[in-house]
Amino acid sequence: MRLTASLFVLSLVPLAAHAEGHANPAVIDYGPRPAYLVAKLDDGALKDKLASCLGQTPARTAFSIGHRGAPMMFPEHTVESNIAAARMGAGILECDVTFTKDHELVCRHAQNDLHTTTNILTTDLAEKCTAGFTPAAGDTPASAECRTSDLTLAEFDTLKPKMDSADKTATTADAYQGGIADWRTNLYTDGARTMTHAESIELFAALGAKFTPELKSPSVEMPHDGFSQADYAQKMIDEYKAAGIPASDVWAQSFNLEDVRYWIANEPEFGQQAVYLVEWSDGFDEQNPDTWTQDFAALKAEGVNYIGASLNMLLTNKDGTLAASAYADAANAAGITLIAWTLERSGPLASGGGWYFQSVNDIIDNDSDYLVALDVLAQEARVAGVFSDWPATVTYYANCMGL
Repeated sequence: MRLTASLFVLSLVPLAAHAEGHANPAVIDYGPRPAYLVAKLDDGALKDKLASCLGQTPARTAFSIGHRGAPMMFPEHTVESNIAAARMGAGILECDVTFTKDHELVCRHAQNDLHTTTNILTTDLAEKCTAGFTPAAGDTPASAECRTSDLTLAEFDTLKPKMDSADKTATTADAYQGGIADWRTNLYTDGARTMTHAESIELFAALGAKFTPELKSPSVEMPHDGFSQADYAQKMIDEYKAAGIPASDVWAQSFNLEDVRYWIANEPEFGQQAVYLVEWSDGFDEQNPDTWTQDFAALKAEGVNYIGASLNMLLTNKDGTLAASAYADAANAAGITLIAWTLERSGPLASGGGWYFQSVNDIIDNDSDYLVALDVLAQEARVAGVFSDWPATVTYYANCMGL
């Protein structure tokens, strides 16, 4: 049986954290990665500045946002992943919100990712999946689809999280559990715990962090058993209100502009900080306004104050140097506050940065480019925060630059 939210948090955070009613978050520690990246930088002003901060005392900052916690090394959207992110100084933590068969809200990146992020295919619950495991055969890869909406909350609670991966060459469900990128790890998977959205609120508050929940697009047709999209959007906000969290501490997100409009109209205090998420799409050119689908002035006029954009939309190649894109400049000129996603999700950068850096891939060739990109995002694109799969890097930069 699931614990009440309060007992759940008490089981996770040292009792000292609750002394006199105040959170006492875990000691913040950068770990070795920021210094490793600084050492890789080319000589110059940025390296000199960041190297000068190697002895600084780490501090929590809202500029550093944990993307699903710290999933470079920890199973995403787990208790452990978010505690790790908080210990790296992330001042804002994310719960991607989806719903179960009985319409309870849980933290998962997608409604249909249980087959890659949990052990469901190796349990009896595999029989409840939308599409069970199909082994690889010839040129056809192995496949499955398991949704949170296939399970009740009680059933969801029994699942064990794993690193997000799938071995598409697998001929058995056990083998399908593999496929982890060689720059990730299984070291921190054992004993990892899933969370409901309400439990994430309790945990993040106890850790001294603020909140950026993302209402995920349903994989099922809405309304679902009488549960409408508006019900879904409202329930997410209601759980913050029930926990006594002020709207000023919450940045609700969605790729669905209608969700953002719903919050603006029906929960204006929360709507003021609602984030409209956008991403690179085919035909997009970060330097050509004719290819953009967002009208910044119109969005601002209807009360959309924040846009969360993928890194590739905010960065451009200017004469062989990373620079802020025309898209970023135009959003700033319209009074839109930008948030960037997601740093350190591309793995090693020796051969480019893949999807996240596709606007500048031809000049990405070293892991230190994470810091160069971060500096451009902060100083030129003027973003208010940066999501990262390893928040210590962003925390270190923000502390050093006084952000």
